Amino acid sequence: MDFRGAHIISVKQFERADIDRIFQVADSMEPYAHRKKVSKALDGAILGNMFFEPSTRTRMSFGCAFNLLGGHVRETTDVKSSSITKGESLYDTARVISGYSDVIVMRHPQVGSVADFAKASRVPVINGGDGSNEHPSQALLDLYTIKKELHSKNREIDGMHIAMVGDLRHGRTVHSLSQLLLLYNSIKFTLISPRELRMPVSIVSELQAAGHEVVATENMEAGLHDNDTVYLTRIQEERFASKLEADIYRGRFRLNQAIYTLNCQPNTVIMHPLPRDSRRDANELDNDLNQHPNLAIFRQTDNGVLVRMALFALILGVADKVNQTASTVSWYIESRFD
Repeated sequence: MDFRGAHIISVKQFERADIDRIFQVADSMEPYAHRKKVSKALDGAILGNMFFEPSTRTRMSFGCAFNLLGGHVRETTDVKSSSITKGESLYDTARVISGYSDVIVMRHPQVGSVADFAKASRVPVINGGDGSNEHPSQALLDLYTIKKELHSKNREIDGMHIAMVGDLRHGRTVHSLSQLLLLYNSIKFTLISPRELRMPVSIVSELQAAGHEVVATENMEAGLHDNDTVYLTRIQEERFASKLEADIYRGRFRLNQAIYTLNCQPNTVIMHPLPRDSRRDANELDNDLNQHPNLAIFRQTDNGVLVRMALFALILGVADKVNQTASTVSWYIESRFD
């Protein structure tokens, strides 16, 4: 695809060559994300960060990625702080904010809302999550993490076995990651969830039509056997009619050191898009795994900055200019990425 000036709304936009290009640029961003260099490739450019749902990692990592390329960030972090509360439409909001920005990242609780917003925008729009539908940049960083983690163990994405665990019905991260994996070959999916929270049939059908093996189960221990990667998700309480309804499923599937040791392979990678729900009644990913070398959740968040820097550089046409405006950092840097 031609990235320059493009909206990033769905993973379905990508071909495998596009993924390879994004990852190639992401690799080149490591010196900047690791604070060894700074770049002014986007000096003067403005990111409009429009988040109408709560976010920590996505909002901050997009902002950080833009700042690391020399750009500036302006943001709205709540519907209540925007004119939408006064009845302004998404169309009008898009027309206005795109006049202030060079690129926009948007998160909204309604499925399809970001695509509608992009139609009215005068600048590129990146989908930061539209309800339970998609989260393309999260899928990209997840796949980038899987690639790096498996490569360190002399394995590849093609032919891997991945277990997805938790709320697969409402989890936009597993929806987007599954659809991105359609571009790869001979993958086995084990989908572990309550029957009521299974992966949408449409996505399962796509996976099977692409030649992948799909197994659905409610038995977590049995489903964890012989996986290269275990990808856990929390119960998406905000997608349920009430907290009481969500509580029915909370805490049903938990991974801790004992369960991991008993059921997983010694090199199985542990992933989670975060936030993980660490409350006692949930605790889907136990703190006793925090120091486990195969726990990749914080490497995932670090990789998110690399991937989002790559998206900005490609969309705004500066991928080949980042190094041209580079200099070494002048402040004290902890060895936080070693």
